[in-house]
Amino acid sequence: MSALVLRNWEVTVLDSLETRVHGSTPKPVLPRGVRFLHADVRDKSAWERALEGVQIVFHQAAYQDYMNDYSTFFHSNVVGTALLFEVIRQHHLPIRKVIVASSQAVYGEGQYQCTTHGLVLPSARSTERMQRGEWEVRCPQCAEFVQPLLLREEYSNPFNQYALSKFSQELAALRLGRAIGVPTVALRYSITQGPRQSLLNQYSGILRIFLRRIKARQPIIIYEDGLQTRDFVHIKDVVEANLKVLETENANYEAYNVGSGQRTTVLDYADLLARKLKTELNVRMAGEFRVGDNRHSVSSIDKIRTLGWGPRRSLDCIIDDFLTWINDLGELPSDIPDAEAHMRAGGIVQTTNATNPA
Repeated sequence: MSALVLRNWEVTVLDSLETRVHGSTPKPVLPRGVRFLHADVRDKSAWERALEGVQIVFHQAAYQDYMNDYSTFFHSNVVGTALLFEVIRQHHLPIRKVIVASSQAVYGEGQYQCTTHGLVLPSARSTERMQRGEWEVRCPQCAEFVQPLLLREEYSNPFNQYALSKFSQELAALRLGRAIGVPTVALRYSITQGPRQSLLNQYSGILRIFLRRIKARQPIIIYEDGLQTRDFVHIKDVVEANLKVLETENANYEAYNVGSGQRTTVLDYADLLARKLKTELNVRMAGEFRVGDNRHSVSSIDKIRTLGWGPRRSLDCIIDDFLTWINDLGELPSDIPDAEAHMRAGGIVQTTNATNPA
């Protein structure tokens, strides 16, 4: 939004101000001159109001988190997106481009290489295996361990409710966009972090969760063995990716990964944060796991590099910028939900039955 205002664009924001993201008394911070509509993407009339005079749509709205209200994921992420294109078509709106925020989650358990059977797109790890402390992925044919690959756009394999809804959203956007002649692009974000991310959202809070526990002199809770790998990307790099595909005709009707392309284990992430806070790393690893978590998720960014985009900010920069922002706030708010307690109550966090999980 700020990047668009700096370009002297007239900007309209449509946001439902979801309580789990914005809190019970939301106070959106908007640049001067931005038109704001407090409404829901599931409301067709909200789209009709929001799209008045609009030429470009950056569709960032999403319902996410570790929630079991499956239908809400599809109503918000898929039906809400279909309504966008329905309104464009019915009102013959002169929309020049739609850019939809998708997710790395569409890859499910990911992409692996078996030395015998080649490319493997495994099913989600079963709760039974996780309860035995079997973290790593095996080939479904020979049961040998397989090596994780960087995730490529052509192999989607979603499993959970969020992933399924985001992949369905992509299909709806790209195909409806083509059907009505509105150039559309889907961007599959890796874990996006940086200043001004929600301090309340249970889903996107590894940095906030770890920071809170360190400042409270509590051990960081590490699930599985901490060697699962993730891909973190700075919010400013994500903004630049959005602007790049906006300006690039070759991007139309395609899906692109937006990430760092760099593997980071959860343990390494925790260690880096502790070192930046000049404190000794204190972790609790008790063979616990989260139902539905994938083992390795690191995206290939080869495809979007062909458009001239690449990440310019490291994980160090992500953490530094976040800590600077928190310091400017004065301190972490005291009413941040306890994500771990929330997930335990929902049966998402479970404990292995293994003596020595591996």
